[in-house]
Amino acid sequence: MLRLVTIPISHYCEKARWALDRAGMEYREERHVQAVHRVAARRAGGGVTVPVLVTPDGAVGESAEIMAWVDQRLAPEHRLIPAAAADRADSDRLCRRLDERLGPAGRRLMYMHMMVERDLMLRFNNQGVPGWEDRALRAGWPVAMRLVSRVLDIRPGVEVEDEAVVWEELNHVGQLLADGRPHLLGERFGAADLTFAALSAAVLVPPVYGVPLPQPEILPHRTAALVRRFREHPAGSYALGLFTRFRREVVV
Repeated sequence: MLRLVTIPISHYCEKARWALDRAGMEYREERHVQAVHRVAARRAGGGVTVPVLVTPDGAVGESAEIMAWVDQRLAPEHRLIPAAAADRADSDRLCRRLDERLGPAGRRLMYMHMMVERDLMLRFNNQGVPGWEDRALRAGWPVAMRLVSRVLDIRPGVEVEDEAVVWEELNHVGQLLADGRPHLLGERFGAADLTFAALSAAVLVPPVYGVPLPQPEILPHRTAALVRRFREHPAGSYALGLFTRFRREVVV
């Protein structure tokens, strides 16, 4: 059976998990907390980041590569990545932009909001991880958060920069949809749509997700207000609709 190494709340891991679930591929998810995930990723044959998909042919790291690996094993009519060279280039370009901008900015922005909410963050962050990892993260919370801050370059004022990037990416997606097209690159749900929805989850906390996420009703007031504003944006509403319509879809 395939094995997917994850941080359960990670939006990049959700991207890989969604692709596998959509394809109806059986896999075992191996969940880890931050910091421990680096060791688990290396042991699985990847780098220091998750997700890592362990297959009979070796390890596949990075969410984009995992999605491509899954896509190659689907019938052509069910694939997310376009077959035509020009269309594929457009898809790759948009996915890469979202991976490099929306993903990191949204993740760091929500870390900035949630790191001060220790109990709430741990409640959702540690779902399904080994018991010793849960206990270790709780006991070593200050050290773990210093490590996360160093890795993600969390510093005073960075949340202002990150929020601006998130709005820019939502506006970019909104402009693509403004002509009435049903999906980002045409008529079909594709790789760009899945990538956008998954990576926007950090700031939208969709009710439909691979693991439960804290909804605005239980988030701190400032964080909940920001989430609601993101959800009200046309692109945010579009992403939530993709989760509702396609997250549980199985094509084979």
